[in-house]
Amino acid sequence: MMVPVRCFSCGKVLASYYEDFAKRANAGESAEKILDEMGITRYCCRRMLLTQIDLIDEIMQYKT
Repeated sequence: MMVPVRCFSCGKVLASYYEDFAKRANAGESAEKILDEMGITRYCCRRMLLTQIDLIDEIMQYKT
């Protein structure tokens, strides 16, 4: 899984939040509620977690 370590805009460390966020979001909890409870209030940081797509499994199929 290729998780962004830091927010591209402000530099806040986000990698430690991603696993918990993904687990709770897959369980059906509201993304807004999860991010609020985690204390992630900046729009740039929210964008980083909300738009993360796990593509590593698809990319690993191709050899260089």
